Amino acid sequence: MKRAVILLSGGLDSATVLAWMRREGYACHALSFAYGQRHGVELSRATEIALALGAVEHKIAEFDLRAFGASALTADIAVPKDRDDASISHGVPITYVPARNTIFLAFALAYAETIGAGDIAIGVNAIDYSGYPDCRPEFIAAFERLANLATRAGAEGASNFTVHTPLQALSKAGIVKLALELGVPVGRTLSCYDPSLAGAPCGRCDACSLRRRGFAEAGAVDH
Repeated sequence: MKRAVILLSGGLDSATVLAWMRREGYACHALSFAYGQRHGVELSRATEIALALGAVEHKIAEFDLRAFGASALTADIAVPKDRDDASISHGVPITYVPARNTIFLAFALAYAETIGAGDIAIGVNAIDYSGYPDCRPEFIAAFERLANLATRAGAEGASNFTVHTPLQALSKAGIVKLALELGVPVGRTLSCYDPSLAGAPCGRCDACSLRRRGFAEAGAVDH
């Protein structure tokens, strides 16, 4: 089996990507991050999901983006609540963590090169999360080019790195349908930006709103 590194946050999207890559026949090495985010409960969810979906390994890398702050997820800034669709779809939200996907993918690239994997997968989506610049197809294509220039495996031709984004063009409803088709334990995933310490979603942040709409449009129950 070919090896792949899967970025796994504990949320619905990344869990669906892990299940999709497993279906495609990859031996999946899941990678999560303790980066100083507002709540660590997502890491316990990621561990559960990695086990449930058959990851061969699950690593958690630690570093501290709270040293920079500038995001509602890494600083003492209130998470926006009760925003309407127009507000959610306009501009870059304060929940954007500066350069986070670039950092995450760099870690994934180092991990992939270490284990001899040529494939990386990430749950970016350019429709429901169009406000995030590091979710755009142009960014993914640029990082893929970088991966093949910046590594010994790429320079020596030992590996041709590919960044998989199977959710890139799906709506949230489409992601929900795919997750259910793949047998993702959706009730264990956590999408909320501001959950309780016990892991209960707030139900009011942008992520909760988009998730609720996705399940409603998919005609599915979120449990």
